[in-house]
Amino acid sequence: MKKFRIHTGLVAPLERASVDTDQIIPKQFLKRIERTGFGQFLFYDWRYLSNGQLNPDFVLNESRFQGASILVTGKNFGCGSSREHAPWALAEYGFRVIIAPSLADIFSNNCLKNGLLPIELSQADISELTSRAWQIEQYRLTVDLERKIVEDSHSFSRSFAIVDFQRYCLLEGLDEIALTLRYEAEITAFESSRRQLTR
Repeated sequence: MKKFRIHTGLVAPLERASVDTDQIIPKQFLKRIERTGFGQFLFYDWRYLSNGQLNPDFVLNESRFQGASILVTGKNFGCGSSREHAPWALAEYGFRVIIAPSLADIFSNNCLKNGLLPIELSQADISELTSRAWQIEQYRLTVDLERKIVEDSHSFSRSFAIVDFQRYCLLEGLDEIALTLRYEAEITAFESSRRQLTR
């Protein structure tokens, strides 16, 4: 998993509440068995018209938000089913940070396991960030996981909460497999001794 320490990126505002995982990545695209190939289908029903053309009215299709890596959105983001494909699609599209007033628990945990940083800020802060993203061209935020701070160059600065263990895993780029492999020698030794005992 890619380490996350300090990230500065373009902000895209998605002013919608209770965006569920089926809206993030619709069910018809879940047939793939790899973790890749989902980014192109992110928010598919909103990004595309019925004729397959890009929807010019959807925020992520606006030229000013191309290349955005920080998504500021509404409350209860990632609700619905627990599909891990949602953070896969967001990450492959290019997002590293999701900021909302509230995030669905399972979705948030899935983000953390896939190198995405989910952050909860107050509704007032979300409204302010959304306003700045629309008013300031190429509006960027810096997210400092080491200091647990979200800030911009226009006087906005807020701290955010994250569980210490989850913060450690992101800082070190450790997913569950990598965490387990840190004890590979001990696991190998245990398995070897166990085989000897069962002979």
